[in-house]
Amino acid sequence: MGTRHAPSISDVARAAGVSMGTVSNVLNGTARVAPATRERVEAAIASLGFVRNGVARSLAAGRSTTLGFVIIDLSNSYFLDIARGAEEAAGTAGLNLLLANSDLSEDKQRTYFDLFVEERVAGILIAANHGSTQDLHHSARGLPVVLVDAPGDHSDICSVVPDNELGGYLAASHVIEQGRTRLLFAGTTELVPVRDRLAGVERAVAEHPGVSLEVERTHDVRVEDGRRVGDEIAARTADLRPDAVVAAADLLALGVLQSVLVGSSLRVPQDLAIIGYDDNRAAWDSTIPLSTVRQPGEEIGREATKLLLEEMNAATSSGHRHRLVTCQPQLIARPSTVGWAARQAITVRSAPG
Repeated sequence: MGTRHAPSISDVARAAGVSMGTVSNVLNGTARVAPATRERVEAAIASLGFVRNGVARSLAAGRSTTLGFVIIDLSNSYFLDIARGAEEAAGTAGLNLLLANSDLSEDKQRTYFDLFVEERVAGILIAANHGSTQDLHHSARGLPVVLVDAPGDHSDICSVVPDNELGGYLAASHVIEQGRTRLLFAGTTELVPVRDRLAGVERAVAEHPGVSLEVERTHDVRVEDGRRVGDEIAARTADLRPDAVVAAADLLALGVLQSVLVGSSLRVPQDLAIIGYDDNRAAWDSTIPLSTVRQPGEEIGREATKLLLEEMNAATSSGHRHRLVTCQPQLIARPSTVGWAARQAITVRSAPG
C-alpha cells in the first residue's frame, strides 16, 4: 500500500487549472484574482484538504508569524491575564501567539523552549520558573527572548516584572493597619518574585516597632501547601499563633483559609486575617473573599510583547536597548482582612496611607 502524501501547492494548481503563482496569490492575498478563478482555487483547496506549510512559508518570507510563550502555571489566572495581554499585542502586530504550560517543571520549561527554538518562531516570551530563565536565552540561537515576571540581567535581555517588593510592602502594611502585630509570611523562597515579596513584607514590619514576622517556607504556592500551613497554625496555642497571614499567592492563601475554617474554631478575620497575592479568580469566589495584591497581568503581557516586537525589528530600527520594565501592583481589601461590616466596597490602593 502506497503512502498518501499531503497535497502540495502544485497539486492545488493542477486541480484548479491555474499556475502555482495564482494559488499563492489566493492564499496570500498579494494580487487581484478574478472571482471565478478564486472560487476554483478555493474549491480545489477544500477538496484536496490542502494545508499550507507554515515552516516553509516562514523560511520563504524570512520570518515566522508566530511567537512562543512558555508560561509557568496556566492554573493561575494571573498568568492567563498575562497571556491575554500578550495575545492582544501580538494580534495587533499581525502575529499569532502559541502557549506552552511548563506547570512549574523546569524539564518541561526547557523542552518547550527548545521546541520553539527548533520551530524558529519569531520570538519567545518566557515566564519565571525558579530563576532558571536567566540562562535559557543564551541557547535561543539568536532568537529574541523576553523574560516575563523575572528581572533578568537587562544588559543583554529585556524583561517585564511587577514590583513584587512594593506588593509585599502593601500587603503587610495593610494588615498592620488593621491592628495585626504577629505576622506570618508563607511561600517558597525558591521563586525570585516570592523572595521580593518577602523583602517588602520585611520592610513594612521594620517600620513598625512591636510588630513581629515569622516566615513559613512552603514547597510550592498551591492550595495544598496553604492547607498544610493552615493546619500547623490551627494546632498552635493562642499565644504562639499569628494574627495575620501574608501569603505569597492567592492559591496559598485559599488553602490557609480552607484549613482554618474547616479544621478549627478560628474566625477570619477576627482571629486570623489572611491576605494573598495575584488577585487570582480563586480570591474572588472563596467563602470569605480574600484580600490580595492585584498584579497588572494584561499590562505585563502587552509590555513584554512590545519589547519582543521591538527587538525583532531591531535590525531595521535604530538603537534597540535591552531594559527592565516594572509595572505597579495594587492592594485589594476584602473581608478576609477587613471583615464584612467594614467592607463598603473593594478598596484599591497603590500605596499605603
